[in-house]
Amino acid sequence: MSENVVHLHKPTDPPTADTAPTVLTVVPDAPPARPVPLWLRSGRAIKTAVTHESTCATVRAVARHGSYTFNGGRIVARRAWDGRTGSRYERMIRAAEAAGNLEAAEEWEERLQRFRAARHHRRMDLLHSPVEAAKGVAVGAGMSVGVLVALGIVMALNTGHAADVITPLSATIDFIALLIRIVQVVWGPALTIGPFLALLALWSVGRKQHAAPAWALPANVRNGEGEPITPSIVVKALRDLGVPALARAIKEMGDAGASMLGPIRIAGCGVEVDVTLPSGVATNEVQAKRRKLAENLTRHEHEVFITIPEAARTVRLWIADSGALDEPIGPSPMVTDETMTANYKTGKAPWGQDLRGDAAVISLYQRHLLVTGLSNQGKTAAVRALALWLALDRTVQFWIADLKGIGDWAMFDGIAEVLIEGPSDSHCIQATEMVEDAAEEMNRRIEARRRDPSIVFEPLIVLVDEAQKAFMCPAKGEDGRPYGGSKATSRYFMAVREIHNQGRAVDVLMWQGTQDPTDQNLPKLVREGAHTRASLVLGTESQARMALGDKAVDGGAAPHLLRQGLDKGTLVVASDGITIPAGQPSITVRTHFIDDEPAAEIAERAKALRDGVATLRAVDQGEERDALIDILDVIGTAKRAHTQDILTRLAILSENAYGGWTFTDLKRVLEAADVEPYKSHGRMVVRRDDVSRALDNRDDEGSASASG
Repeated sequence: MSENVVHLHKPTDPPTADTAPTVLTVVPDAPPARPVPLWLRSGRAIKTAVTHESTCATVRAVARHGSYTFNGGRIVARRAWDGRTGSRYERMIRAAEAAGNLEAAEEWEERLQRFRAARHHRRMDLLHSPVEAAKGVAVGAGMSVGVLVALGIVMALNTGHAADVITPLSATIDFIALLIRIVQVVWGPALTIGPFLALLALWSVGRKQHAAPAWALPANVRNGEGEPITPSIVVKALRDLGVPALARAIKEMGDAGASMLGPIRIAGCGVEVDVTLPSGVATNEVQAKRRKLAENLTRHEHEVFITIPEAARTVRLWIADSGALDEPIGPSPMVTDETMTANYKTGKAPWGQDLRGDAAVISLYQRHLLVTGLSNQGKTAAVRALALWLALDRTVQFWIADLKGIGDWAMFDGIAEVLIEGPSDSHCIQATEMVEDAAEEMNRRIEARRRDPSIVFEPLIVLVDEAQKAFMCPAKGEDGRPYGGSKATSRYFMAVREIHNQGRAVDVLMWQGTQDPTDQNLPKLVREGAHTRASLVLGTESQARMALGDKAVDGGAAPHLLRQGLDKGTLVVASDGITIPAGQPSITVRTHFIDDEPAAEIAERAKALRDGVATLRAVDQGEERDALIDILDVIGTAKRAHTQDILTRLAILSENAYGGWTFTDLKRVLEAADVEPYKSHGRMVVRRDDVSRALDNRDDEGSASASG
């Protein structure tokens, strides 16, 4: 039985979480949102509809095609007016006067006088034409009727029926009646369709001329994508260039502004046009606005080149097709043609393509070379391509110092008689001594030429890559003279200057590649001694002047406007060894890139053409030398070598051991080994077999004494 407990007192303990009553909070409903007014909803809908892309496209289309038709009518009316009046000649006269070309103004005035005289003659003829026309119609009708009657008589005589006399005349009348009926049937529809055909013709003229507001034109036309270069586009770009005198002159010329332009010619992957500037406008004012002119032509700055031809007050514009300069130019012919050979004297090296897309070939005959530019822009590849081509001529000798030393010239091992590779000061010292030896070789050749002017020497290319390291080398020789530097005490500087002064006369040529030119790492006298000067992208105009000279830069050469990283291998070249358009001081060349692997293959072909070359490399100068072994090494795989060449190569191999050697010292070592030099074609030579036999005999004697 359950018990009911009745609590007489209220509990005084606070309620726990389990026993606490649930409290409900009543939140009043939010007031209903105010309805959006009808006028606001309508306005938003109208705005959305008006600004919608479909609406905008429709409005642009309607405005565009309406403008095509209206402006096409204006163009046709203007053409008709020009054909009937002398307004065209008057515009050309005003344009010539605005351009300051009085000769052209006089010529157009003479044409206007001839046009007016011919028009007056035609109008005078019209006074007599009605009578003459009436006479002509009467005579023609009479003759026609006579011919038809005569034809009917012939038919009547043939058939024997007198009625056939009028048969031709009756047939002609029936034919004329048929034509009248056809015209009556067609005339109504023609009157209806004719205006529409006329409007279509006017629309076609306006569409072809893009005769509509810019905002209404199609997107590709507004953006300039694929837009061809026309006279009106060039004149408009020049007008908006920001040169006040030029803008005023073009406005005065009106539609005749195109008279400033020569013919627009297709030139490779772009077009070329000469612009004769009006009086009061200097060519350098246009040159200074290159970027703005390019943008006015809907091109990037690097796609427009401005040069100065021979004609006075004239600039030559080369305008690339959009994006064409970013396309590769293809492999070098040396890579694709394994049978290619070279000729130092008469041949030309395939270096790349010019902006027209034509092959850019360059003669290297008796020309010192300087190639400069910023780092990692293709300088070594550009110089190496020329050296690889020249290596295919077996008569050309190479002495190479690669002061970068990362293997860019390793494939010339077996082609070059001297190959120095490394970036240290000791390598710079060896490069300097190599150039000094080349200067001594040059002097020896000059002395031999004095004695016998008929002597012909083999070409010697003395190549220093990263030459700025040699100029900046701080080391000094035992006499205290610095190896580097740009003063008369610098050994490298003076040796290069000596070769520049007289080397080409005896085919001793200096090739240098250098980075980021300054007066310290590329002295003025050295850079001006090069016959062929080429530059990749540079940082400033002052560097461009160092690389190419003031004349080239003043004439439009602008390597500092090339794009770093994007225009790798693109060179601005100033040289008489390459074909440059008339009136221009330089040419822009996009060089072929030959990678290491195909370069090695070309080098192997060059080695196959040669008898065998012993390439001398840097050695430890403190090492003890065996003279007879070194003589055999410097002769290499050739059957024989001139004694003078042996002395030169020995000095390069070890300056300390052989730098002071003379013919007497060489003869002493050879005679001790029972090797007899002999004369061939007037010069003393040593046979390789004789030296090899002497070494074998010496080894045999050493072995016998050891065994005894």
